[in-house]
Amino acid sequence: MTWERDDQKLTRVRALMGEHDLDALVVRAPDNVLYLTNFWGMKGYDACVFPREGEPVLLCLEASEEDAGRTAWTGDVRLFRGYDERDPRPAVARTLEAALEAAREYGTVGLELSMGTQATDRMVGEPTTFTKCWFDAWPDAADAMPVLNAARAIKSPQEIERMRLANEIAAAAMEHVRGVIRPGMKESEVAAIWQGYVHGEGTGWQGKVELALPFSLVWSGPSIRTFTATSSSPVIEGEPTLFEIWVCADGYWADHTK
Repeated sequence: MTWERDDQKLTRVRALMGEHDLDALVVRAPDNVLYLTNFWGMKGYDACVFPREGEPVLLCLEASEEDAGRTAWTGDVRLFRGYDERDPRPAVARTLEAALEAAREYGTVGLELSMGTQATDRMVGEPTTFTKCWFDAWPDAADAMPVLNAARAIKSPQEIERMRLANEIAAAAMEHVRGVIRPGMKESEVAAIWQGYVHGEGTGWQGKVELALPFSLVWSGPSIRTFTATSSSPVIEGEPTLFEIWVCADGYWADHTK
């Protein structure tokens, strides 16, 4: 499904850009691309040029053309090839060329210079980093993060609804696990049951979620140690079983401890 353009959110971003004298943002972290365009990419090679005035430009892989056409809030979608037999360079080199062209007319550009953490794209296990050449391409760029951090700290009604969907999926998966968990089950088995529900039932949830992804840490009894991986230890009768669980629903997150 797609969501109506969140003008309340985007207007706030542009107002902050004005306060910081930025003509355009050039972003490539998957969560920032999603925030500004509603497009959640597959591989993390995508980018967005978001001007203070005018139509944003979404730069994405050719393979994502259908996804972008269905979900993106901008009509200016420019495609590049992920694998090109005529160009052996990594895909991000083509992202950079497209971004430079899209940002060419703008004066002061903001880049994610001080961003410390980025959220995942839909592939999850293949985090994409951009190298020095990306930042060197705009030697006079300002830092976009004061704008993005301030904007993202305030949630619009649409964002709250989307976060609520992720929380509903997490809670429903816990109810499902509560009905099937038994002493002697492996912690990893219980985690898999929870994860299976999130991905299986959460994808398509209420007709509003295209993709729900689960992340979990599960420990029981003496195995409870935060920041350690789930193991094959058994669920112990009469002892607590602790769930650290996260749901990502189309890029919007829930974080629970149960």
